[in-house]
Amino acid sequence: MYVLICGAGMMGLELAKSLIHSSHTLAIVDTDPLACQYAREKIGIMAFEGSAVNTTTLLEAGIRKADAIIAALREDALNLAMVTLSKHYGVPQILVRMRNPDFDEPYRLAGATHIISTTELAISRVVSAIEYPQVDAMMHFEQGKVEVLKLRIPEKCSIVGRSLAELAQDPQFPPGTLIIGYQAHTHEDLIIPNGNTVLENGSTILAVTKPDLLHQFLDFVS
Repeated sequence: MYVLICGAGMMGLELAKSLIHSSHTLAIVDTDPLACQYAREKIGIMAFEGSAVNTTTLLEAGIRKADAIIAALREDALNLAMVTLSKHYGVPQILVRMRNPDFDEPYRLAGATHIISTTELAISRVVSAIEYPQVDAMMHFEQGKVEVLKLRIPEKCSIVGRSLAELAQDPQFPPGTLIIGYQAHTHEDLIIPNGNTVLENGSTILAVTKPDLLHQFLDFVS
């Protein structure tokens, strides 16, 4: 995929660093010459100096061949223009960083395929850390109707040494909850478990559950 990142601020540059080891071809667009120089020399990607809402710059950066665009400019109004131009040039995936929730509907009308609210993400992370300190990470899907959480199994926990099939048959295990990922040790890869997977002491799991079952699930595994 050819991924075009518009905005070489902290988010744009960190995204580039995260994606550089993937199989994607990356390029970044920004008006700041120093940021573009950093992207070229320190990250090792193409950088185009100029405004991301200028059609000449976008065409030079290859917007016509882009498979995905990430609009991470400093203002929502600029990002909205970026989304509109990306839609005009037929970019299949248009991802936008939203600062002000008032722009949610305009972004959708303009053609954004993914809208990421940095404020909502930050608030959600803080609330989760306060309410569920034992959870390493948590994400909400389908407007909060589904929770995906990453959790380290506590030492001397009653579920250690039991298989997932045994857990699923336990009457205390929340119905509709699934364990979809398992990492036995921090240096090992995350795997997709099956019913025969036995949970080890100190291992990490990824689980999917519903918000009203979250406390029941956490009580069960702890």
